[in-house]
Amino acid sequence: MATERAQRFVDALLKLEEHGDLEGIVSLFSDDARVSNAASPRVFSGPAGARQFWKEYKGTLGKVKSTFRNMIEAGDRVALEWETQGTAHNGSAIAYEGVSILEWDGDRISRFYAYFDPHALGQELAHNTGARSEVPSTTPA
Repeated sequence: MATERAQRFVDALLKLEEHGDLEGIVSLFSDDARVSNAASPRVFSGPAGARQFWKEYKGTLGKVKSTFRNMIEAGDRVALEWETQGTAHNGSAIAYEGVSILEWDGDRISRFYAYFDPHALGQELAHNTGARSEVPSTTPA
């Protein structure tokens, strides 16, 4: 069963992916949060940094959907094993997987880091070599 904190993050990410809602995910980060991933040499800081990080994430990808295989919580840390499929804004199909580590300070994320193979994702983005994936379109009910 997903932990409450892990589920809050997953729900916010899905709202970002489906509807472009940046503020929902940004609101989870603490004032001194550090945000990064294996593809970025940069560490984004605080809510403004989190906003920039997630804006760039969504700006790189068009239709996208992440699914989560495992959510593991130990103390103030959560590990999320995921797979993301969809298309980039350039039309390239993408399908990649990885693990994100979230460190919490109370009810806010103080550190987020995603581990995945950035070379493979870069090849998919640049050369359209990713496995073809269909992301279901979301229509209002």
